Amino acid sequence: MSDIIAARDDGEVADAVRTALSAGKTLEIRGHGSKRAVGRPSQTDLTLDLSALTGVTLYEPEELVLSARAATPRADIENMLAASGQMLAFEPMDPAPLLGSPAGAGTTSGTLGGLFAVNLSGPRRISHGAVRDHALGIKAVSGRGEPFKSGGRVVKNVTGYDLPRLMAGAFGTLCVATEITLKVLPRPPMEETLVARIASPEAAAAALSAAMGSSCEVSGAAFLPEGVAGRLPGLGGSPAVVALRLEGVAPSVSARRAMLRAVLAPFGAADVLETEASRALWLAVRDVVPFCGLGERAVWRLSTQPMAGPALATRLAADLGGEAYCDWAGGLIWLCLPGESAHGDEVRAALAPHGGHATLIRATAAERARTAVFQPLDGALAALTKRVKESFDPGLVLNPGRMHAGM
Repeated sequence: MSDIIAARDDGEVADAVRTALSAGKTLEIRGHGSKRAVGRPSQTDLTLDLSALTGVTLYEPEELVLSARAATPRADIENMLAASGQMLAFEPMDPAPLLGSPAGAGTTSGTLGGLFAVNLSGPRRISHGAVRDHALGIKAVSGRGEPFKSGGRVVKNVTGYDLPRLMAGAFGTLCVATEITLKVLPRPPMEETLVARIASPEAAAAALSAAMGSSCEVSGAAFLPEGVAGRLPGLGGSPAVVALRLEGVAPSVSARRAMLRAVLAPFGAADVLETEASRALWLAVRDVVPFCGLGERAVWRLSTQPMAGPALATRLAADLGGEAYCDWAGGLIWLCLPGESAHGDEVRAALAPHGGHATLIRATAAERARTAVFQPLDGALAALTKRVKESFDPGLVLNPGRMHAGM
């Protein structure tokens, strides 16, 4: 186990990075450690503990903006927003249940910094964008030990490069984020979900495409095959279904429900889940509940063309003996395999004709060490990624190898 350096403020973070750099040591960046099992196994000399960097530093509900230090518990932020009728619109998943911890147990749901570092967005991604789309500003320390600030507290900010978008999803390999500013949005007062029984993956893809191409403003769209659907709340014993969520004020939801029924008419009748049942369903879809509690069976997260998603998910599940379902109108596939083997070559070979990328989210440490956890980079992209890494962390101090070997 590596030695731990605890930092209480930005200055101590910078000191720790400079000390590690001068000594030729590497640092694992850790908040609450809830996402340590995602990515390639970490092999570092020291651990930089950020758990003391907590607290909301700015919250202006009328301006829809919030700033907080990196280790602020995500649950604290969401509770504060809920009290003002607001939310994190990108609907971030809680990976704790999938990775073997109880949902929201203590600190297992993670921190703002961890949420930002992994950029894992939920079902509302199709209508509101990803984590990086809501990042307004960041305070951080580079791998050179240099503090910097990028962005601000307003949506329209054109000073310098848009570094918050670059840092989101970098798994702490480019900088140590110490404070993050996000745009927040009002929480819809109600929601409904239309559930249509559509077993054919081809018909499901067509139905999802029709719904997303309409003016119904769908904020959640999933294909849930039989078996998976049966383990989701509100769908017990259900065959394969397409689920479509509508959010907003009651008159708007009612009008759009009628429009969406008409869109779905060629595919069959649709039932309605009211607000509470709808929220429970999408929480389970978001947190991949059907694949939780299954030990260390390998779980993949594949991003691809939405029209290809349902058929690809069905084929992968059949060929590899696992289960799969689609979120993001078919563009996101969650695939659970029958054992610990990740079958990386087979998964990526099936994905290749459709384009996209595959990330191994859950697996044993040994499997994550021998499998490319993130999509392998081609020549040009690998060279660009290496140059970016060298610009911010030339000494390879910060989370080296967490995403790709040698970076």
